[in-house]
Amino acid sequence: MFLVGLTGGVATGKSTIGKMFLDLGVPIIDADLMARRIVEPGRSAWHQIREAFGSGVFHSETGEVDRAALRKIIFEDDLQREKLNRITHPEIYKEMCWEVAKCALSGHQYVVLDLPLLFEAGVMVDYMHKIIVVTCEEDLQLQRLMEQRLLSERESKLMINAQMSLEQKASRAQFVIENSGNMGDSREQVEKIHEELSSSPFHWKIRLIFGIALGGAVGLLCFLTREIVKASKMGGKWSPLTLH
Repeated sequence: MFLVGLTGGVATGKSTIGKMFLDLGVPIIDADLMARRIVEPGRSAWHQIREAFGSGVFHSETGEVDRAALRKIIFEDDLQREKLNRITHPEIYKEMCWEVAKCALSGHQYVVLDLPLLFEAGVMVDYMHKIIVVTCEEDLQLQRLMEQRLLSERESKLMINAQMSLEQKASRAQFVIENSGNMGDSREQVEKIHEELSSSPFHWKIRLIFGIALGGAVGLLCFLTREIVKASKMGGKWSPLTLH
């Protein structure tokens, strides 16, 4: 199984594109979903955020993170945003790795990782076999963001400008999905990419490497077991240093 990164700008429609891959039977691991999971009350990131930002970024009734309050802080201050990223990113990646492992055990050919900050964070780029960037027209992106999240134009622009530009992201991707048109156009682009990825032999190379590594580990375990049994029959004390 190989990994495909799905990224783009905020409000470009990554979730919609991810749903189209899901409809084709491809597992989607959503970093935003993981981000919500790791800040649930009582978890490690929740405690770290409270310590770093204070109780003002939490709902007093439920104890949950007040995402709107936190957003106002981090989009006005680069240092505060970096502080939050240092807290949340390691925990998000841990959650995603567990989900990837589950998909691998299920025998999927490839899995799509929805990573809004794939290029900005830089941590996961080298692990992606292919990268898909979702783009749309700038005016449409701004309009979508204002409508979807009920933000002012200023807040929306701050959020957009906090990310790498769509042009930069598109230049680093193997596939670009232009998501300014209708759903049919976007679905056609997704199906074409899925067809190309499904025909890739790369997952067989990964399985071969994994098989060789697993076979080596099993062989070593069998060898050590035989030596332990042999040593016990001879009445001697076994030590790894006696194996030749």
